[in-house]
Amino acid sequence: MKKILIADDHDLVRETIADYLRQQTDIEIETACSLDDALSIENRNGPYELVLLDYSMPEMDGLNGLTRMIAQTTGPVAILSGTAPTGVAQRALRMGAAGFVPKTLAPNALVAAVEHMIAGEIYVPEDVELQRGRGLSEVKLTPRETDVLRRLTDGMSNKEIARDLDIQEVTVKLHVKTLSRKLDARNRTHAAMLARDLDLC
Repeated sequence: MKKILIADDHDLVRETIADYLRQQTDIEIETACSLDDALSIENRNGPYELVLLDYSMPEMDGLNGLTRMIAQTTGPVAILSGTAPTGVAQRALRMGAAGFVPKTLAPNALVAAVEHMIAGEIYVPEDVELQRGRGLSEVKLTPRETDVLRRLTDGMSNKEIARDLDIQEVTVKLHVKTLSRKLDARNRTHAAMLARDLDLC
């Protein structure tokens, strides 16, 4: 029997997806609640016909978790996400992901996506496919915004950034606010994480 591993730290999301796939297919479904849990289960019970990793769960560290799982398993690995921007999807595919699966997919489309990837094909949602190749051109940053973003990814505080760039702290705050809007980030930490994933600095 074919088997897949679904790793997501949100119990309801993980179990809802797993239960639906169990009902609609003859695939055996195993689940994990973190990347480390997924790596341990894969090492013990793998390889799987497919591993689905939630983009934002613990230990993922952006797409580094994808790299770790790909290095460990011989089967396809895909990203499951409800929040990651198109640029992250594109980078995941360039890094060898078998697909990028939005949590907003219709149930029947989810089944089709899983079967597609198990068959050895790459799954790309239509909205990502339409924008593939545009990549970083979607995010336009000024030189100063890039300076601030680079320091954000280094873990510097607003005060430290202001001192380093010889500008007012209130100006740094405005740049961080603008960067968060442009990157569709929830906060400065999320902005820094997205910047690394998109190779923006």
